[in-house]
Amino acid sequence: MYTLARQLLFKLSPETSHDLSLDLIGAGGRLGLNGVLCKQPAALPVSVMGLNFANPVGLAAGLDKNGAAIDGFAQLGFGFVEIGTVTPRPQPGNPKPRLFRLPEATAIINRMGFNNLGVDHLLERVRASRYDGVLGINIGKNFDTPVERAVDDYLICLSKVYAQASYITVNVSSPNTPGLRSLQFGDSLKQLLDALAERREQLAGEQGKRVPLAIKIAPDMSDEETALVAAALMTSGMDAVIATNTTLGREGVEGLPYGGEAGGLSGAPVLSKSTHIVKVLAGELGGKLPIIAAGGITEGRHAAEKIAAGASLVQIYSGFIYKGPALIREAVDAIAAMPRG
Repeated sequence: MYTLARQLLFKLSPETSHDLSLDLIGAGGRLGLNGVLCKQPAALPVSVMGLNFANPVGLAAGLDKNGAAIDGFAQLGFGFVEIGTVTPRPQPGNPKPRLFRLPEATAIINRMGFNNLGVDHLLERVRASRYDGVLGINIGKNFDTPVERAVDDYLICLSKVYAQASYITVNVSSPNTPGLRSLQFGDSLKQLLDALAERREQLAGEQGKRVPLAIKIAPDMSDEETALVAAALMTSGMDAVIATNTTLGREGVEGLPYGGEAGGLSGAPVLSKSTHIVKVLAGELGGKLPIIAAGGITEGRHAAEKIAAGASLVQIYSGFIYKGPALIREAVDAIAAMPRG
């Protein structure tokens, strides 16, 4: 059934198709239809960051930036749902076109630029949803906030989403907000992490619950840089790392239509690069901090490869666009079939 839907959706421009899909998934969720139409994955409960997940396969941030279809995605069988990236104030993002399909490579290039309706709108959608599973909220900075004041934006979003989130992801790795990736390194990273940790302790005291913080990193790092990030995350008391965001590299799409478009590349071409980062992180973290792996999962076995590399959970986005809800089941089954170490 999804194959037919995809044929129709792929006849539309990528962003029109994205918006329509979100509307349909959201409507199906409100009517309770998605769970009926979609065969559910096997139960594979897992506990990570002190949270209980129905299964280890989640929706990555970026597909539902405003929390428009939380119930709909949950009913498709995802073990957890991450919404956002959201910023303190609404912003339109980059000029269109800004989303490109590369079907020959099972890939997508996007330069959306954190288009979203702002954190207050997202929270309205969260409160309106009936979902009681694990909900991640991914936070970023507004385009026009100078990078030296980025911490302020993250703290605004952290404070606002804290009560509603199961965990909060700090996005310092989108390639489409100028200067953002500089926050992954050195003193900039330390200052951001320390400020987030301090505010989190304050909020935990006020609200009586400690919400885990995850940091989402880029795949375009050397092993040495990855090791430094791992050390900083442990020192500052973060709870998880999400590896990875999209890549600025173009390996695997050279010469393809739209292959030269600016933006972040996701889908199959980022698989090995992203899984390598997971392996390096796993070696550095030594089990002290869980890894949530995203990047290039287009078949069930790729999810199992990420777990074998050291991840505790996985997320899908581009693979879901190409394969539909069946990929969730395949990924859960592949992880369930892994030999128990």
